[in-house]
Amino acid sequence: MTTFESIAPTLERQAIELPSWAFGNSGTRFKVFGTPGTPRTAEEKIADAARVHEYTGLAPSVALHIPWDEVDDFGALRSYAEGLGVALGTVNSNTFQDDAYKFGSLAHSDAAVRRKAIDHHLRCLDIMRETGSRDLKIWLADGTNYPGQDSLRQRQDHLAESLAEIYAGLDPEQRLVLEYKFFEPAFYHTDVPDWGTSYAQVSALGDQALTCLDTGHHAPGTNIEFIVMQLLRLGKLGSFDFNSRFYADDDLIVGAADPFQLFRILFEVVDGGGLDVGSPVQFMLDQCHNVEDKIPGQIRSVLNVQEMTARALLVDRPALDAARASHDVLGANAVLMDAFYTDVRPALADWRESRGLPRDPMAAYLASGTPERLAAERVGGKQLSWT
Repeated sequence: MTTFESIAPTLERQAIELPSWAFGNSGTRFKVFGTPGTPRTAEEKIADAARVHEYTGLAPSVALHIPWDEVDDFGALRSYAEGLGVALGTVNSNTFQDDAYKFGSLAHSDAAVRRKAIDHHLRCLDIMRETGSRDLKIWLADGTNYPGQDSLRQRQDHLAESLAEIYAGLDPEQRLVLEYKFFEPAFYHTDVPDWGTSYAQVSALGDQALTCLDTGHHAPGTNIEFIVMQLLRLGKLGSFDFNSRFYADDDLIVGAADPFQLFRILFEVVDGGGLDVGSPVQFMLDQCHNVEDKIPGQIRSVLNVQEMTARALLVDRPALDAARASHDVLGANAVLMDAFYTDVRPALADWRESRGLPRDPMAAYLASGTPERLAAERVGGKQLSWT
């Protein structure tokens, strides 16, 4: 039987990158809601992310989004973050909020628009050199809304050519990670709609190009853990964007809609070596906190991932292997269910305490007076958001 003590070394090295944009205001396509204490600068977003790491010990890096996090001196921003005990992580590009990209960016039919989008990504690589970041993450809104609107084949060719030029600009230690999403805002077809398209594109580029799996970017009923397994098997799973959805890309707190799905995903991560020393897989949150407070929302999210990771690590592998070998269908399923129903929260609280962290990070943060202090201090200026 697997014990909590035996899985502690794996939990010790677990790291979940936080998205800077989770600390800004967000909402629906109809309204972006303001919240007292919302950051007004990139520095304040990083400071809020550092507070999550302070209370949980799980979030040692912060992902940036360009141009949302554009500053005059990224070297200074890096020093500021490191002074707070966190690093600057993945740099996310943005080719979906400029009028020029109305009909696409890297896959656009117009070479001048593609040039603009490629240059933006090359600029992101320069920023990565200043911040010490490893990954350039690309999500594209490119696609069409009507049959006949554009050539599907030509758009894939344009995309491949654009990605190849960006890839050629990578330093040896840098990576290109291509995300996929099956719809929105393109409803007839999306240029990178699924893991297979992302895999085909990054495989053509080389070893420094991988796929990013966003857990909210799948049609209802999709077996996401199968995709996780396959990308791990192929050596092309570069990163996760953790979130949760009830309908589509809801960007809710990870584990909120279907905790068992999160468990199943993390079981395949463990089984495929995604948590091993030297694993190429980067774990990151990608969420918008529309009605809940942002720092508590991020604390809850990383704790949910940690809890399901612990449960996945506690699966009794000898018992599971024996049940599988004898085709004991219900027995094999019961092994997984036993691990899923294990309440690891007391053991995790003890483990946190042994590391000098609060037993209950959420309660400790709320009792610290920080929410009230930030609301009182951050008065004036323009609150940041993703619009």
